[in-house]
Amino acid sequence: MRRILSLSVIAALAAAVLFFGCQRQPLNVGVILPLSGDAAKYGEEAKRGIDLAVTEAKDVSVKTIFEDDQNTPAAAVSAFNKLVATSKVPIIIGPMTSSPAMAVAPEAEKDRVVILSPAASNPALTSAGDYFFRNWPSDVYEASAMAKYAAGNMGMKRVAVIGVTADYGTGLARVFSDAFRAAGGEIVVTESYDQGAKDFRAQLAKVKAVNPDGVYLPGYYAEIGPLLRQAKEVGLKSQFISCVGFDNPKVLELAGNAAEGVVFARPYYDPSSQDPKIKAFVERFKTEYGIDPGVYAAHAYDAANIVLQIIRGGATTAAAIKDALYKTKDFPGVTGSTTFDTNGDVVKPIQFIRVSGGRFTATK
Repeated sequence: MRRILSLSVIAALAAAVLFFGCQRQPLNVGVILPLSGDAAKYGEEAKRGIDLAVTEAKDVSVKTIFEDDQNTPAAAVSAFNKLVATSKVPIIIGPMTSSPAMAVAPEAEKDRVVILSPAASNPALTSAGDYFFRNWPSDVYEASAMAKYAAGNMGMKRVAVIGVTADYGTGLARVFSDAFRAAGGEIVVTESYDQGAKDFRAQLAKVKAVNPDGVYLPGYYAEIGPLLRQAKEVGLKSQFISCVGFDNPKVLELAGNAAEGVVFARPYYDPSSQDPKIKAFVERFKTEYGIDPGVYAAHAYDAANIVLQIIRGGATTAAAIKDALYKTKDFPGVTGSTTFDTNGDVVKPIQFIRVSGGRFTATK
């Protein structure tokens, strides 16, 4: 009898160890970012923000599995399929940019996997499905705000548009143009270029010929930098305005002093804020990586913390995580308060930055 009892105790203890061991298994969280290619600087910044958030979360056991979408739709879909089939992830942070996000969204809806993008902004993503969320505002807000600022605060009447043909650029160009016309302005010419282009002289010649008050540049820093340098070379003296894709110090290196005076819009984020939460984030980021966190690091940090809070609350399946995201109200992040609407979108304020003395400076 004593032997039988001992065996029963051993079996019970083994079951308990097995149970609690399983409980400690980390939850796989997928991440899709552009870790190579023209948008790698954005992806690297976002990865640091996510890594910092996960490192700080001592009470949540997750394993982040990173995949590179190379900022292309095909690579993004391949990364998504790998994360779902191999790692069985219920949620993916990313993709960052609009074209990869738009390619992945239908797959996520079909496979019932949650997507939380920290930067994709194309307006079409508002209707991307029940499993797509983003804590970055739609281009509807950024481009509309830039158009109103250009017409009102900057007094522009006639503006040309030169944008990248990717979904990000075309979405911004469309919204900006509509909003600028609604504000009483005129779009005098619209030109485009493919991502990765090096020569913009043909587009710049057409713009110079109509002598606009301003030129709106919806695109990424990798092309905008050389474009600005060539604009100066051909003698185009119009005021340049741009979007958050401009928001990378690398653009100043690529453009040189041709970037001076450019004004661009981005979702509000103030790394110099005295808010204790933001100050602590900036200090920890600088300690870890030796640089200041930019707007992409901040939004990725918030996205990761939103996911960690939801997992902390007990949601571990895609359906439960999706429901918890819809219920997220006023999440206190470093980029401001986050509440998801019925489309998985957020509304956040926009700020305007000017290049002054080779530095990004907030305008009033």
